[in-house]
Amino acid sequence: MDGINNEFSFVMAINRKKVKELNPLIRDLIDYLFPNIDEEVTLKAWKNHYNQKTDVLIKANNTIKRISIKMGSRNSVHEESLESFIDFLFKIGLSEKVVNEYLLFHFGDGTTDGNGKERYDSKYLRAKYSNEIKGINKCLNREDIINNVCDRFIIKGLIFNDCINAIVYGTPEDFLWIKKEEIYKIMFKRIHDFCSSPHFGFLVIQPLNRCINYNKKYEFARYKVQLKWYSLFDDIMFILNDRVSSN
Repeated sequence: MDGINNEFSFVMAINRKKVKELNPLIRDLIDYLFPNIDEEVTLKAWKNHYNQKTDVLIKANNTIKRISIKMGSRNSVHEESLESFIDFLFKIGLSEKVVNEYLLFHFGDGTTDGNGKERYDSKYLRAKYSNEIKGINKCLNREDIINNVCDRFIIKGLIFNDCINAIVYGTPEDFLWIKKEEIYKIMFKRIHDFCSSPHFGFLVIQPLNRCINYNKKYEFARYKVQLKWYSLFDDIMFILNDRVSSN
């Protein structure tokens, strides 16, 4: 099942159902989203068709909550133009020197504008720029910017101010979920991790496609950035274990 179909499956599992009719996993999520909700309340759910972090909206009475739904591995959680991403790096205080070092890694062609003749893969670049990447990561993984990082790349996005209330990982029949507040918590923990690529905590930063085979169809992707949450399942399990131990 692909991601879009999975989102629609969640809609079908919730929409027009009374709370008491939900499967136990979804009921647990609904009880968190709508504390003290009456079992007789009929829920509404629909797929979000805008380019937001929210995938599915759920309404009970006059209250709307928002969830982001993920599945599988190598989850890409954000994509934006390289230009706007670089603007963000300057806004959070990176120097021109550090930004240029990031661009050398991003393009992988020995230039900061993507006009080099020879392009190299990420394995080669991680080795070549290992010292520079350590310096970049020191600038990126600071406690004072973590809230902005989580908001921009996971919880709010670039344009809209509506926050997700939870991330759901899996299918309607078998899923885990974490609260919005827990996302900040795990990000703070992970900013001390080593990563051989540029990263914000658990979010690995990479070009959408370096296009090292010069396929014109994907040239545009060299000028886009994506952030991947490779450790999503492990991080959710950490939060769930921490949630149990703290109760």
